[in-house]
Amino acid sequence: MSALTGWRRDLGCSVRIAFYAPMKPPTHPVPSGDRRIGRLLIKALRRGGHEVRLASKLRSWDRGIDPANQQRIRSRGSQIADRLIEKWRDDRNRPQAWFTYHLYHKAPDWIGPPIASALGIPYIVAEASHAPKQAEGRWSEGFLAAERALCQATAIFALSEDDASGLRAALGPNAPIHRLPPFLDAGTYVHASHNRTVERARWFPDAGNVPIILAVGMMRAGDKQASYTVLAGAMKRLSGRPWRLALVGFGPETDTILSLFDPDRIRHFGRMDPKEMAGLYAAADLFAWPAVNEAFGMVLLEAQAAGLPVVAGNGRGVPDIVDDGRTGLLTPVGAAEPFARAVEQLLDEPAQRLAMGKAAQRYVLGNHDLSAAVDRLNAVLDPLAS
Repeated sequence: MSALTGWRRDLGCSVRIAFYAPMKPPTHPVPSGDRRIGRLLIKALRRGGHEVRLASKLRSWDRGIDPANQQRIRSRGSQIADRLIEKWRDDRNRPQAWFTYHLYHKAPDWIGPPIASALGIPYIVAEASHAPKQAEGRWSEGFLAAERALCQATAIFALSEDDASGLRAALGPNAPIHRLPPFLDAGTYVHASHNRTVERARWFPDAGNVPIILAVGMMRAGDKQASYTVLAGAMKRLSGRPWRLALVGFGPETDTILSLFDPDRIRHFGRMDPKEMAGLYAAADLFAWPAVNEAFGMVLLEAQAAGLPVVAGNGRGVPDIVDDGRTGLLTPVGAAEPFARAVEQLLDEPAQRLAMGKAAQRYVLGNHDLSAAVDRLNAVLDPLAS
């Protein structure tokens, strides 16, 4: 008998799902794209009629500096798994599936696999990656744990074709891999786009007809700083043209990053309430983000949902969410000159900006809205339930 007998919503029952995010729990106080996607997955599962509980807040992600810390995390995970198995073994309201979000060698799941095995329930994963080069070295234990979890999975949702290809290569052509394109709840951004004139006057009252370019990203070292560096190099190449640049972001490298730009041409908004962001997108004319080593970039989806064309680096999962030539322009990752040319093209062609912005909003609503994610999740969950 299937472990999911009795789940089907057409029989009046919802699927009870234990949700876990080893990389970063959805309750973590520090905002990030990872935390947001975790919350969106929970929202989509609940919108699909399922009951979702957060199983644990244990963060298994580790910097890899101290091997002893990895052992401590593994031991703590095993303890939590044993406790939950004991708690749920004879509980009629125990979970009927385990759902892990963001699984890889630096953030293995030490809790879900043993629980799913002990309770005889499906083990489901969303956003996983497989890096064979980590099979040896300081991440070897995490790599093996992630690989074992993937081999156990009943279903694996890949958020990008890049990840899906890697998983197929590792697990074989018959692996239970399903595409789940990145998504957001687009309604807020669409609504704000209907009030562009009001939002423009609110956020940029002195801008007049000067095009507003918007960029959003944490101001921290590494890939984010690299993106800002490319953006600054591109904007210097366009110094002779009229534009203003709005930057949204904060972090330990804020001062260093802001020093890259002409202070007379930028406005820095720092940390912003997500509820305010929709209006700021609507007030802008163009979104520009180099997306150095971005998995895909939620900000690119937000901008398009608000009706903005985007210029972005053509790497990793970005081509999965930006239709090059129709909703935006993609350029080689890390190269300031072609990025500048793409921004220049849209600055010079307001009609093209408008057409791309409208196409971008339609594209997100049709392919990357919360409702589309609900349908894709349930398309996999419902056959399991039956």
